[in-house]
Amino acid sequence: MALTGRAALIAALGSIPVGIWGPGWTGILAVNGPLAVACACDFALAAPVRRLVLTRSGDTSVRLGEAAEVTLTVTNPSGRPLRARLRDAWPPSSWQRGTEGEASRHRLTVPAGERRRVTTRLRPTRRGDRQADRVTIRSYGPLGLFARQGAHRVPWTVRVLPPFTSRKHLPSKLARLRELDGRTSVLTRGEGTEFDSLREYVPGDDTRSIDWRATARQSTVAVRTWRPERDRHILLVLDTGRTSAGRVGDAPRLDASMDAALLLAALASRAGDRVDLLAYDRRVRALVQGRTARDVLPSVVNAMATLEPELVETDARGLTATARRTAPRRSLIVLLTTLDAAPVEQGLLPVLPQLTQRHTVLLASVADPHIARMATARGSTEAVYEAAAAAQAQAERHRTAEQLRRHGVTVVDATPDELAPALADAYLALKAAGRL
Repeated sequence: MALTGRAALIAALGSIPVGIWGPGWTGILAVNGPLAVACACDFALAAPVRRLVLTRSGDTSVRLGEAAEVTLTVTNPSGRPLRARLRDAWPPSSWQRGTEGEASRHRLTVPAGERRRVTTRLRPTRRGDRQADRVTIRSYGPLGLFARQGAHRVPWTVRVLPPFTSRKHLPSKLARLRELDGRTSVLTRGEGTEFDSLREYVPGDDTRSIDWRATARQSTVAVRTWRPERDRHILLVLDTGRTSAGRVGDAPRLDASMDAALLLAALASRAGDRVDLLAYDRRVRALVQGRTARDVLPSVVNAMATLEPELVETDARGLTATARRTAPRRSLIVLLTTLDAAPVEQGLLPVLPQLTQRHTVLLASVADPHIARMATARGSTEAVYEAAAAAQAQAERHRTAEQLRRHGVTVVDATPDELAPALADAYLALKAAGRL
């Protein structure tokens, strides 16, 4: 039989499988002499897999929802050309569903003594560290009848960062901040301790700000205005306990809290304030302290990347004690936690005076928009019962919020899409009122 190519060999083999993977020769024994020689030569001419040298380069971090590219360089030091299929394996959450096969598999040809690059495009679906698994290579002979297969470990880690979707609100909040600082034509003065100027009294001004000496020298009542203070300390406290694992929409409450914390950290650092981060449930999960204004946001984002809710009850006493150690001087403490009645009344309220006696406390909580939709449901008996249950849940949250306000806590209760801008507005209001 004249061996003119792969088609002739397949016809001669008949029912014998042509895909005999690996170095075994069991299948060859059933083939006649010339065909056996051809198959043996095909196997022998396949480039060895174990001698290949593989290295990685590319992205080491990416925001959730965006794409990362990791390049694999394959060097062939042997004297035979490499004709191969390659699978670059990563954890399932490194890809969008249904795209793994296309994204992780590559064909490549590497001449003897040369190198080639293949790029794997990742699009992670969860935060955290994604570590590369094995690289499996199947090296074919010239006729494609036999193949050598092996795997290499080529370590690489891509850290998936929070998406920070609320950054779209940052320009408008910075504009408001510039108004407070008097850097625009709209001069809105706060009640800080740095004297700014005198102006005419208007109804509603604090009478303690009246400058009686200046008033005696003119025909109108003059009041002192103050620039909002800078270089204040802000401690962001993320509750990573059981309640943060509850899902609102497609994501845990913790993710919405982190997004709000990122917007506030970006805004406060631009305002000249010092920002620290504490993540806690029964122990410290993350701590960012002492960063400069330029470094604070990247540090906070990096620390949040690996945070996951813990299915334990948050130790409110331990959280309070840790927050006091982290912020020994007067600060704005922002608690991103739940407004559920039981955790607040049994855990937070008994220890809250330890914070409020020295610090300004702001509590931000994620509200479920589904509850609001249920409260407006009508049209059937089931819908009316759902509306009653939703109204009861809302009333309970309002009572809990009112209890916190009586202790001097500023409360922000908003849905995931509204929490970040609402928290930023609360911070600006406190700054304008000179309460930081």
